[in-house]
Amino acid sequence: MLKIRNLVANYGAGNILHGVNLDVGNDQIISLIGPNGAGKSTVLRSIFNLTNVVGGEIVFNGESIKGLPTEVIVTKGICYVPQGRSVFGTMTVEENLIMGAYIRHDAEIKRDLNYVYSKFPRLFERRTQRAKTLSGGEQQMVAIGRALMLKPKLLLLDEPSIGLAPKIIEEVFEKVMEIKADGASILMVEQNAAFALEISDYAYVLEQGENKYEGEGKKLLKDEKVGHLYLGK
Repeated sequence: MLKIRNLVANYGAGNILHGVNLDVGNDQIISLIGPNGAGKSTVLRSIFNLTNVVGGEIVFNGESIKGLPTEVIVTKGICYVPQGRSVFGTMTVEENLIMGAYIRHDAEIKRDLNYVYSKFPRLFERRTQRAKTLSGGEQQMVAIGRALMLKPKLLLLDEPSIGLAPKIIEEVFEKVMEIKADGASILMVEQNAAFALEISDYAYVLEQGENKYEGEGKKLLKDEKVGHLYLGK
């Protein structure tokens, strides 16, 4: 589905990524882990053309998307949920979700809204509530739900657990696994490496903008080097 080869990117100063490689297949959860400043979020932003990509290839379903306008990338079936649970605070939960379907004008929007509510029943209960009054976990659900309104083939998640209590993290990750089961692939940057590796089909460890380790999620979880360096074991 997604192939990244020798990706080099920056924000205008020195390069942050120095030849990153990764693959995302159909119906997979792929995680990017590593220390702060490793370039994990920059990979997601590069896919979405929010950085200056100066080298390498980004291919989605056999088509190069490197440098395409972000609004065009969305139409290809890629959605991005940035770090920070960005919601429209003065709008209701339902208004936030419908904003996610802004490029669509079809009769299926209502059906997709019901799908999001089936994934996140709590949002249905709070559909008329202003988003700014929600808890952090509920706001993260709104952010993910809004992306699902675009029926993505590939969902990019940047630090979905940041600032959340452990119980809420488990709930969010359960929903991520359900989204995969429904046919979408997920590429996820996650600070909570142990949680991420537990649910990932495959994972990549980045360090200083380069690939350091890679492997099946559960195997990396048991790897002594990875555990010592990145899992606090």
